[in-house]
Amino acid sequence: MGTGGTAERIASAARAILLAEGAAAVSMRRVADAVGITPMAIYSHYPNRDALLRAVADASFLEVAGNWGRRAETSDLRARVFGLLDDLLDFALGQPHLYNFLIADRRESARRFPDDFRDGGSPTFSPILALVDLGMREGLLRRDDPLEVALIFTSSAQGLIQLYLSGRIGLSEKDFRALCARTVGRILDGLET
Repeated sequence: MGTGGTAERIASAARAILLAEGAAAVSMRRVADAVGITPMAIYSHYPNRDALLRAVADASFLEVAGNWGRRAETSDLRARVFGLLDDLLDFALGQPHLYNFLIADRRESARRFPDDFRDGGSPTFSPILALVDLGMREGLLRRDDPLEVALIFTSSAQGLIQLYLSGRIGLSEKDFRALCARTVGRILDGLET
């Protein structure tokens, strides 16, 4: 998360606070207290809070990407799509503060649609884009703009997740996961050839 040593300890402390309480709880003072240094010492590693949070975001995206799509390693398109959905739900429901920070919170350094997404800048979006593109090339999905079709999948799931995390969907986690699967299934039904 940084250049090593103290910088990594600082970023790890910031990430721990973020995971437990959300990005708003990450302050230079709290991070310094957790690391056992003065708040001013952080500035020799990170010029400001935004830079520290950007380092946490970058490292977290790499970590998430390292596990993303493993259960989707099958030849069946539907199974691969549902595997990616399960990865997203495991991440969002298992680490809701980190999910909100990476996916939902407004950040100046956040990836932007369409350019960053088209160019492979999102480790969580790129696998679904590649899968949609493959499905279209193999004739399993109707021809369309793969980037926008991938956005349909991700934005539908992310919208449901935001509603669930904010308490606006009153289902158990099991029933919520089933709702997400039915929603993605309906999208697939409309796109398959």
